[in-house]
Amino acid sequence: MTWSLATYQQGDTIGLAVLREDGTVVAPPDLKRWGSMLELLGDWAQAEDILRTIEVDDAPVVDYDTLLAPVRWPRKVICAGVNYRRHIREMGGEVPGEGWTPFFFLKPPTTTVIGPTDAIIVRSADTARYDWEAELAVVIGIGGRDIAVADALGHVAGYCVANDVTARGRHKRESVPADAFRYDWFAAKSVDGSLPLGPGITPAFQIPDPQDLRLRLWLNGELQQEESTSDMICTVAELICAASEVVTLEPGDVIPTGTPAGVGAGRGLYLRPGDLVRTTIDGLGTLENPVTDPSGRTS
Repeated sequence: MTWSLATYQQGDTIGLAVLREDGTVVAPPDLKRWGSMLELLGDWAQAEDILRTIEVDDAPVVDYDTLLAPVRWPRKVICAGVNYRRHIREMGGEVPGEGWTPFFFLKPPTTTVIGPTDAIIVRSADTARYDWEAELAVVIGIGGRDIAVADALGHVAGYCVANDVTARGRHKRESVPADAFRYDWFAAKSVDGSLPLGPGITPAFQIPDPQDLRLRLWLNGELQQEESTSDMICTVAELICAASEVVTLEPGDVIPTGTPAGVGAGRGLYLRPGDLVRTTIDGLGTLENPVTDPSGRTS
């Protein structure tokens, strides 16, 4: 049975716990040595050995109010774009050949990351046109720079579910001084609350092959995305290698690895207040995020 590392809130208390596959949250005594998920990830070399033998079946159950994003907050959020073959085709592009260098963009970690049941707040829905993007997120446990592909998975602490919500209507500017400024990745990808993350971090030692996981996303109960991570152009290891050539990776960095086919843009579908988005990856858990307007209304 797989389990994940979770961050919960009970009243004013924020704690570290284990989320079991049956949905129960428990607090194994061994977790008390770390005060937060970021602290645990910073100690990953030692923490991994402890977690491999941790007892979760008989651990005391936690009475909690809500699950927060498992890591509050990531040091960096480095998102991979155009990384699924079928998704590129549905967006009218061509799958790149050999020698392709992964495409990355950043999301502000402290304002975009929200928890597994938090609301996605849609602002200016008619002009922003919010879209969904189910993604496998990689959480770094061992930092480094210029990491070789062969060594890359050894730097991974674990994996979780992400939804890289995108404001498509803000992606392209009509009036620009030059073509280089036509695409506004900041406006499209950086909106507040645009990265639901969780429900926990499943340790990498429980995931035999990150290229053999199935992602699914439902909008109001209707399946929109269903794909295996085997459809990625660049593997998890290749993404880590490429990112580490640009920036030093640190414990607590999160790398969403791109989204498969089935986004709304190609069909003119977008998120509206009142919608419910359910995102799941086999073995990693589920996000279930309602969509509201800024006042909290669902209609």
